[in-house]
Amino acid sequence: MLPVTPALWAVAAVLLLAAVAVAGWGLLGHGHAVLRAGLRAVVQLAGVAAVITWVVGSLWWSALFVLLMFTVAVRTAGRRMTPGPGWAWAAAPIGAGVLPVLALLLGVGLLPPKGLSVIPVAGIMIGGALTATSLAGRRALDELRQRRGEVEAALALGFEERDARLEICRTAAATSLVPALDQTRTVGLVTLPGAFVGMLLGGASPSQAGAVQLFVLVALLAVEAVAIVVVLELVGRGLVTAGSVGGVG
Repeated sequence: MLPVTPALWAVAAVLLLAAVAVAGWGLLGHGHAVLRAGLRAVVQLAGVAAVITWVVGSLWWSALFVLLMFTVAVRTAGRRMTPGPGWAWAAAPIGAGVLPVLALLLGVGLLPPKGLSVIPVAGIMIGGALTATSLAGRRALDELRQRRGEVEAALALGFEERDARLEICRTAAATSLVPALDQTRTVGLVTLPGAFVGMLLGGASPSQAGAVQLFVLVALLAVEAVAIVVVLELVGRGLVTAGSVGGVG
């Protein structure tokens, strides 16, 4: 892999500044966000590197670390979906997608109850659920806002509020699964994912690395599909709206 030398840090800094400059030049509106994300990544990775070797030694501390990852994912995805206290609803799609997969893996013995095994797998699943939840929620709410007249027309035709909303926003939210689909379709041809490369570097055979990576991709498809369906249900029932939670939006 890349050698960790001063040159690596210098190139990383140049690339971050280039990303900020291009985002600003292209009027993408995310120049400051790119810079903040890069700087946060430095701080967060430094912090994780400082504690991870200590945390993985205890299953209980590892469980708390996973809970921390889950909490941050819920807040991040929820804030992408809706302002105000409604971000807490993001716990439902993320939990519904991730918890059954982890329980299944632990239950059948495929995932050893050790921090060094649980934390990476949980992190991958939570990350996938976070992405699917934030994308599905944002796209569903944007679609409802832009096509409000069609929702009202469906209500006038006798649709229930839930069914009227879902009729309009389901297709837009479903596109949130496309990144995971593309990653699975092109694995080995366009990209070599981290789990595959990491296992090879760790001494596993190509067949072992491929089997584990296949499982990760399939599990991510299941996790993200569940998350999207739960997000749609929350939006359809009016529990998550563009401006508030618990009301009709």
